Amino acid sequence: MSTYPFRTLEEKWQNYWTKHQTFAAAQKSDLPKFYVLDMFPYPSGAGLHVGHPLGYIASDIYARYQRHKGFNVLHPQGYDSFGLPAEQYAIQTGQHPKKTTGENIARYREQLDKMGFSFDWSREVRTSDADYYRWTQWIFIQLFDSWYDLNQDKARPIDDLVALLHDGGTQHIAAACDEDTPELTARQWEAMLPDQQQAYLLHYRMTYLAESEVNWCPELGTVLANDEIINGVSERGGYPVVRKKMKQWSMRIAAYAQRLIDGLEAIDWPQPLKEAQRNWIGRSQGATVVFALQDHKEQIEVFTTRPDTIFGVSFLTLAPEHDLVSKIVTPEQKEAVADYVMATAQRSERERMADVKTISGVFTGAYAQHPLTNAPIPIWIGDYVLAGYGTGAVMAVPCGDQRDYDFAKHFGLPIPLIFADVSIEEQAYTLKDPCIIAESDFLNGLNYKMASQKAIEALEEKGKGSGKINYRLRDAVFSRQRYWGEPFPVYYKNGLPQMISVASLPLKLPEVEVYLPTQDGDPPLGRAGQWAWDETNQKVVEIERINNTDVFPLELNTMPGWAGSSWYFFRYVDPANDQEFASQQALNYWQQVDLYIGGSEHATGHLLYSRFWVKFLCDRGYVSIDEPFKKLINQGMILGESAFAHRDDSGTNFLSADLIKGVSTQPIHVDVAFVSSANELDVEAFRQWRSEYQSATFALGQDGTFKVTREVEKMSKSKFNVVNPDDICQQYGADTLRMYEMFLGPLEQAKPWSTAGITGVHGFLKKLWKLYHSGPEGGFELSLKPASPEALKTLHKTIKKVTEDIENFSFNTSVSTFMITVNELTAMKCSVKEILEPLLILLSPYAPHIAEELWQKIGHQSSIAHEPFPIFDPIFLKESSKAYPISFNGKMRFMLEMSLDLSPKEIEEIVLAHEKTQEQLQGRIPKKVIIVPGKIVNIVG
Repeated sequence: MSTYPFRTLEEKWQNYWTKHQTFAAAQKSDLPKFYVLDMFPYPSGAGLHVGHPLGYIASDIYARYQRHKGFNVLHPQGYDSFGLPAEQYAIQTGQHPKKTTGENIARYREQLDKMGFSFDWSREVRTSDADYYRWTQWIFIQLFDSWYDLNQDKARPIDDLVALLHDGGTQHIAAACDEDTPELTARQWEAMLPDQQQAYLLHYRMTYLAESEVNWCPELGTVLANDEIINGVSERGGYPVVRKKMKQWSMRIAAYAQRLIDGLEAIDWPQPLKEAQRNWIGRSQGATVVFALQDHKEQIEVFTTRPDTIFGVSFLTLAPEHDLVSKIVTPEQKEAVADYVMATAQRSERERMADVKTISGVFTGAYAQHPLTNAPIPIWIGDYVLAGYGTGAVMAVPCGDQRDYDFAKHFGLPIPLIFADVSIEEQAYTLKDPCIIAESDFLNGLNYKMASQKAIEALEEKGKGSGKINYRLRDAVFSRQRYWGEPFPVYYKNGLPQMISVASLPLKLPEVEVYLPTQDGDPPLGRAGQWAWDETNQKVVEIERINNTDVFPLELNTMPGWAGSSWYFFRYVDPANDQEFASQQALNYWQQVDLYIGGSEHATGHLLYSRFWVKFLCDRGYVSIDEPFKKLINQGMILGESAFAHRDDSGTNFLSADLIKGVSTQPIHVDVAFVSSANELDVEAFRQWRSEYQSATFALGQDGTFKVTREVEKMSKSKFNVVNPDDICQQYGADTLRMYEMFLGPLEQAKPWSTAGITGVHGFLKKLWKLYHSGPEGGFELSLKPASPEALKTLHKTIKKVTEDIENFSFNTSVSTFMITVNELTAMKCSVKEILEPLLILLSPYAPHIAEELWQKIGHQSSIAHEPFPIFDPIFLKESSKAYPISFNGKMRFMLEMSLDLSPKEIEEIVLAHEKTQEQLQGRIPKKVIIVPGKIVNIVG
């Protein structure tokens, strides 16, 4: 009998697909296009575990399905290959990150190939390849050469701004720019020297240099974005992060805040992810209020969403890192303020935002003046105020804001009540409606909306404020103090940034011997021997030749990890183009990504930045779309089943799980490779695993074994609960792995991995193989006889369900449907080609290897990959007969199978003539026969 030879047939078809370029998308085609994309992976040294392929399998099923539906499918793959891990490894070992990354990519590719993905590998991109980051650098130059026109609500070439300044100065310019941008007349602009004009334009450019508060990680030697910090430490390595000021490249993503919010309405994304972006952008409507300072010429500007509470202000709170703090602090408070500022620098912004329980602050000794009453207002600093959000200052209204209320209570500050008929004995009153203002002069008796409007009018009349829409979204810091990243195409002439010529791109990473910052604190590129720009010859030369005449220093920072991932989906459409990042023909054909699958953890990082870059490129006319991803699905996480050995308080004695009840123990993660399916630990393997366990004692359970406890948690190398997909492919096959991962549950939900369930899926594939091998001695054999009605019904029921499931991304229920189908066809002993041939096409997206092999055995010479998907015909599900319940005076006595085509009169005749009816009537004539066609027959009488 033929057995299911999954290892040999899977290797065979993987080689076939590679040789014949089966999944290469046509660059020119009359077919409609469909672009399916996975968030490309960072190639880590650990390789893939079984949790990683979940999204890839789902996207592959959909890509294969769309090919069957007649689409020209683009389903590429590549690598987000710049990253900190390779650089950290280089610091530890001296091995160049490029070598480490190349080795890791080779490992990833080997694993991905084994799982039978239909990727178009001819389009592979790697963000760390110079041929790729050449165009990342090109996009940076376009950003530098652009400004954001608020009147047209779009980015425009910087030359347009220069023309406007030449014609009329800043008079008619409304732009996203630095807050301290001076206004100019056309004459003043013309009077500037070229360097002065270039310095002035830096206030407007879409990417610019600025002193800004950043998250500095000393251990990693780099700045981190907010989304790279978790609970106050770096996501990578868990190192402490502090706030400090540095001169950084930034990008004016804040100019796109409203467009980023509005654009969410036009894309099919999960609502939680949309809400995450809306909250991150943080649109709020209110007013700016200006407080003059006593004994100082400076002013404090705040933004408030509650201008109606202006008369309830009892103090101001500044962020500890606010520029004014050092200027206004009194001598008596200087030491306390300095200590507090230093302590705050040790906490990340996220940590400060999340910590609502800790109340801390220091009085500066300075006072401001109330904008409407001129009453003195004390100025404090507190870490619940962030320098980067709004103006870095808040007007504290403790009766109407809980944090202000808690702060005032803690420090004994006044809490004036400005709301009618409410109590603030225990907490602030934070509702806008119902809310009637009191103790507020001309605002008394007004509700929130009317009082806000009146307050804004009064502030505008006195020149002390105005109505405003504010956004939490801040411009994105774009510099990293590390080696392994895209070099900026920037050199410095007379202290001003200049772009190297586009013709000179790419500016390649130089070689360095050590990947650490220099002794002077410069980034690792400061160690490069050749890292200066010869302006005359347009090339990189030795730093010793810097003369600030024609050889100038190059930028030492590199770009962040999100630079290359913000546009990579465009490069896939034309990856070999060396004249532009992609041709207009390719961009116009492929347009948006139709389906994007990846993790929700990228909501406020990659997914936001890529939307920003696409909108910018659209503004400048380089692409015709302003949203990159039409539909997005966040796959859930496959969780690992961790194992724990329990150690008592002595630190040297381990207790079997059945002995720990009532005993104080510490659970220690154990590599799941040492644990059997019965939760028994291989004690000797565990001893050899770590040196500190070699002399430990192990108290065995009553059955003489050492048991561990289990817990479901994130699958991670650090938790030693990783399952390698290579092992699953070797033992059960890639088709089994693909179907089992889908079978685990709905795509979007988290689900635990359990190897125990995989045997059922593998058994299904063996049963499927057997269905096609019903000939003598288990040989392959299909019949050309016409299919039975029952088999056709099973087939079309399957077509309908699988089509609906794929369209709805309900892949788990499709797997169940396939199992039911094979069971039904096996019970029928069906070997008819009319049924089993289309069944393979249905199965092909899920289990492509076995489908290809059986397709070839039928006699086909080409791949199954582009065969038309079977079409559901409802006629085969239409029932031809019905088993009617035959009742007498409402009581069912027997069942009778009759054709559904019969008329009520014909049904009545057949029922009354039946022998069982005659037995029930015993010669009586029924008074009435009630017939509901297709349902029941009831004889009354």
